[in-house]
Amino acid sequence: MIRTKAVAGVVGSAIMLLSLGTSTAQAQREKSTERIGSRSYELFQPSGLADAPLVVVLHGGFGSGRQAQRAYGWDAKARAGGFVVAFPNGVGNSWNAGNCCGRASQQGVDDVAFLRAVVDDATRKAPVDHRRVFVAGMSNGAMMALRMACQTSVFRGAASVAGTLVTSCDQPASVLQIHGTADRNVPYDGGRGSGFARVDGEAIPAIDARFRRLDACPAPAVSRSGKVTTSRADCPSGRKVELITVERMGHQWPSSPINATDAIWRYFSAL
Repeated sequence: MIRTKAVAGVVGSAIMLLSLGTSTAQAQREKSTERIGSRSYELFQPSGLADAPLVVVLHGGFGSGRQAQRAYGWDAKARAGGFVVAFPNGVGNSWNAGNCCGRASQQGVDDVAFLRAVVDDATRKAPVDHRRVFVAGMSNGAMMALRMACQTSVFRGAASVAGTLVTSCDQPASVLQIHGTADRNVPYDGGRGSGFARVDGEAIPAIDARFRRLDACPAPAVSRSGKVTTSRADCPSGRKVELITVERMGHQWPSSPINATDAIWRYFSAL
């Protein structure tokens, strides 16, 4: 009897180790670093997908693709939601979003062309539905996401977390903004912020109003829950313009009182 229990225990341990090994191997297969010329991006594609959405996630200033992949919970969300994620790397850890930021802007890097190339490359290497391609970003990456919404037709929707508009924009687009009223780096009410970049952008509510005007939207529905106020407009041609304002939140990708990754995927899923 004792010997039977011992054997069972060994077998059970072996099965557990085999399962862990399989999970580790699967996780390794899901992740890869892809190169486009001298530049790169991280690609995450859960197994078993077909005709899946693609979300391009842009890191903030001083960040990287791997940092964004680790920090914001997109891998777990992609597994649960059944989509592919690309995490591109900016030049000098920055994006040329217009008149901001860092080395990419100073050197006039063509990040619009690079992100187009990322989408094309990811679509060849993963089972992506090109009709459902989205872009989201944090801070400088959020500014770049807005630039892509304004100056290309690659993305079905864009999400900005703690970003602002620092380029010209006269093109209709579906845009979600998530922003805190206590953000000193990218002030909610516009104007020059503190920090390294000294960002000088539009007021966040003004950007929301701009896209509602470009999209010919009706007046938004406004709701409030605790510190979170949501303004949502359903517009012609299936476009949606949404602003989530978090009272007293600073310059961050929030996990509370709202989870930005959850909110962004909910928004993209509805487009």
